[in-house]
Amino acid sequence: MNDFFVFESDTETEPGEGSPDIVEAAASRRQALGRLATLTGGLFLTACGTNPAPVAPRPTGAPTTSSSPPYPPTASTQPTTVSYSPQDSGFLSRGFEPSQPPPNVTARAAIVVQANSGKVLYAKNADTRRPAASTQKLLLGILVAERGNLGGNLTVQKSDTWCEPTKMGIQAGQVYQRGYLLKTVLVRSSNDIARCLARDHSGSENAFAAAMNRRARQLGMNNSYFTNSNGLPDPPGQFSTARDLAILGAAAMRHREIREAVSTKSMTFRFADGRTVPVNNTNKVLRSFPYCTGMKTGYTNAAGRCLVSSASYDGRNVIAVILGSTSPNVWTESQALLKWGLGV
Repeated sequence: MNDFFVFESDTETEPGEGSPDIVEAAASRRQALGRLATLTGGLFLTACGTNPAPVAPRPTGAPTTSSSPPYPPTASTQPTTVSYSPQDSGFLSRGFEPSQPPPNVTARAAIVVQANSGKVLYAKNADTRRPAASTQKLLLGILVAERGNLGGNLTVQKSDTWCEPTKMGIQAGQVYQRGYLLKTVLVRSSNDIARCLARDHSGSENAFAAAMNRRARQLGMNNSYFTNSNGLPDPPGQFSTARDLAILGAAAMRHREIREAVSTKSMTFRFADGRTVPVNNTNKVLRSFPYCTGMKTGYTNAAGRCLVSSASYDGRNVIAVILGSTSPNVWTESQALLKWGLGV
C-alpha cells in the first residue's frame, strides 16, 4: 500500500458513492491534502490538523437547554494549515516500512497508517461506511478540549442521564469538573457523561451533533456523519469509515488531555456525593501490548466490535482501526496490526 489519506475506495461501491457531488468532494479533498503535503513536507499530523473557528466565551447565565443555542458559532469547513510544535503532536517523527506481509484480519474493515506521514500501510474496505459506535467519542474529546475551561465545573441535568448503558450513573444536580468527566468518558466510554459534556458544550445533543459534523469536515473526514455524541444507534443514520477514524485518531492525539486519558489503564471515579468506583479502560490492548498508547473502543449490535488504537516504538508511530469485528478478535488483530506496523 503506497496511498495516503485520500478518498479512494478500495472496496465495493456504497449507494450514492459515485454521484457527482461525492466525486467532486473527493477531488477537492485530494487537492487540499496535496497542497498541505507540499507545505508541510508530507507531515500527516499537520495536514489533518486545522484551526478551529474562534469560539466566543459563553455568556454568564446563557441557557444550556435550548434546541438551537448560539454557540458554537458556524465554522468554515475548508481545511486550513496549522503549525504545531513537536511536543504538541503526540508522536515522534520516524517512519517505518514493514518488510513482512500484514497479519490476517477477519474484521469487516481495517486500516493501518503511519501516524506522522499518513501513509497507508494496510487497508481493507477502508472507505466502506459503517457504524463507528463509541470510537466517535474521540471527536467529542476534541471538541471539549478545544472549547477549553477544563478546570471549570458543570452541573448534570436530568436529560443527560437519558441513555442506554454503558452508564457511569451520574445524577441530575451533581457538579463535576469538566476535564474530569472528559477523562472518564474516554477511559470508561460512559454514555451519560458523553451526553452531559455534549449538552454543556452546545446546549443540546442535536446542536452538538451539528458541531461534530462541522469539525469532522474541517479535519478532512468527508465520509462520516454523526447524529449524537456517544455512538448509540438512535437517532439513526450515522456512519464513518476506517480511513476517517484514523484521521480522527491522529487529530485527537494532538491534545495532551486526550493523550493522557486514552493511555490511562485504570482510575477511580469519585461521584459528587463522595462514593468511589474503580474504572478500567475498555481498551484491552492497552494492557496486553506495552507499546500501545491508547485510543478508543466501540460496540453496538450493528457496529460489532470496533477499536481505534495507537502505538509508538523507537520513533515509529502507527494508528490501527478495526471495524465490524468480534471478541476476542478485535483485541488480537488490533495488537497484531500494531506490532506489524511498528516492526516489533
